[in-house]
Amino acid sequence: MFDAAVASAQPALCVPPHVPDPSELGARGRLVVIGAGKASAAMAQAVEQHWCGRPEQLSGLVVTRYGHAVPCERIEIVEAAHPVPDEAGWRVAQRMLELAQGLGAEDRVLCLISGGGSALLPLPAPGLTLADKQALNRALLASGASIHEMNCVRRHLSLIKGGRLAVACHPARVRTLLISDVPGDDPAEIASGPTVGDGTTCADALAIVRRYGITLPAHARAWLEGGQGESVKPDDVRLQGNTVQLVATPQQALEAAAAVAQAAGYQPLILGSALEGEAREVGRMLAGMALQVVRHGQPVAAPCVLLSGGETTVTVRGSGRGGRNVEALLACALALHGQPGVHALMADTDGVDGAGELAGALCGPDTLQRAWKLGVAPRAALDDNDGHGFFGVLGDAVWTGPTLTNVNDFRAILIDVK
Repeated sequence: MFDAAVASAQPALCVPPHVPDPSELGARGRLVVIGAGKASAAMAQAVEQHWCGRPEQLSGLVVTRYGHAVPCERIEIVEAAHPVPDEAGWRVAQRMLELAQGLGAEDRVLCLISGGGSALLPLPAPGLTLADKQALNRALLASGASIHEMNCVRRHLSLIKGGRLAVACHPARVRTLLISDVPGDDPAEIASGPTVGDGTTCADALAIVRRYGITLPAHARAWLEGGQGESVKPDDVRLQGNTVQLVATPQQALEAAAAVAQAAGYQPLILGSALEGEAREVGRMLAGMALQVVRHGQPVAAPCVLLSGGETTVTVRGSGRGGRNVEALLACALALHGQPGVHALMADTDGVDGAGELAGALCGPDTLQRAWKLGVAPRAALDDNDGHGFFGVLGDAVWTGPTLTNVNDFRAILIDVK
């Protein structure tokens, strides 16, 4: 099921139908490809392979996470850090903005955006250093803020997010292709919306900073309080004529997994593609639903699979590395307490769960017993935000390497009881 979910969102499958036709360009026009995200390099490769115009009409610059690059001939691929930005990302963001500012009305821009783009395009507002941006990202990641809240702050402290990249491309028209990794699939939230208008404000960003007790440098706070960080709004005339297309979403991935379950004789129930909240609380809630199936055959009778997606959060209070999926899975395993016939897999579809290099993990009825026999305390591991360490010791981690796509969290609970 996990494999099917990831395969459904592969750029080689979902990008080709949306590659522009050469007839859309002006007489001397070019197709310039820009983009950012964990899937952006694979998206660029799909564009190159299906571009039917002259090779010299095609060029571009795309940034992806370290280890996620694939070979391209005419589109330059740069790797940078995620989830905390680095100098490579800062430099490529500058170059991308400069490239966009040199385009004319006969040119067309194809912007390839996927999850991870926020960290990969770190172009701070004036007065903010890269170190400031790194500190802010770390604080946001550890605060427990939702992805919507984090992106609101990022948009208003950036020179490239919140529609600014599209404005830089004007008068060239922009077509944005999106692989969504955010609950609700709002284009303004995916990679903090570099090419789409944003309805949030500097006041909203300030309220989020206060809500989570995040310390901002004085010049950053002044930038927000003075309104200088206001993002580009959806009705901005410089965005007119631009188009946005979602080419892969969490819902599509869950439907692909559901088809696999159905074929194997398990009734699939999709609980939602946009579940949010603290990862451990979501894990406990899912365990409660699984136990309801076991005890009462509700809301669906076994054998069945409960499927869900979205993006949870981890408020890191211990010394572990967090990881949304392993945290949710460990909490789920504790709440199930060895319930026979219940197995679960929770993993990130990009192959990287939080700050770790594993995608997620598996658990079953024997998980807790095996841990106790090894001298590993499950509840202590959860309290320490150390799901990575816990499932690693058990040998139950799911390792995929970079999947070259990203439709966020995938959770499947299989229930097969007599």
